[in-house]
Amino acid sequence: MDDKMRLLAAGNLLEAHTWKGMLESIGIPVELKGEALLGGVGELPTGIQNVELWVSQSHYQSAKKQMESLNADRPQWKCVNCHEVNESSFELCWNCGAERSEQYN
Repeated sequence: MDDKMRLLAAGNLLEAHTWKGMLESIGIPVELKGEALLGGVGELPTGIQNVELWVSQSHYQSAKKQMESLNADRPQWKCVNCHEVNESSFELCWNCGAERSEQYN
């Protein structure tokens, strides 16, 4: 059986689900742990409130590389359709769903 390795301890649920979705979209299965503990914010010690992403040992290196490449310091980009500014890690515009284009960047 393939052992699991912790890939990320995220400070918030949105970040964890964003990374989970990105990795699963390229075929890397991800397990999310700690999501239920977020209901205890303010009651539980902060050290156990993180949401964690776990991947199989065989996928760990490729997942880590993918996260590093997506997390690289790239500038924000402007949507060619609605002209909204998007974070560098977004491949689709948050406002209208248009695909990323380098036309304005």
